[in-house]
Amino acid sequence: MALHDAAEAVRAACLRAALDGYERAGLSGLCEEGRWEMVVDSIQSLDVDAIVRELPAGGRADSTDPAQKPVP
Repeated sequence: MALHDAAEAVRAACLRAALDGYERAGLSGLCEEGRWEMVVDSIQSLDVDAIVRELPAGGRADSTDPAQKPVP
């Protein structure tokens, strides 16, 4: 199910981007609203093509904790 695996990879990348954006915004001193704006911006700026290119040839997404991977 390559399509399902690609969708899982994109979902994991969105989660990583959201967590990273929220943390970076907090470290920058932004208020709660600003932190959520950073989350949305982080997700919108994801390079989906890069995420899909990183899938192994078999199409299986890595099942490790998505919060521990760097955002592409």
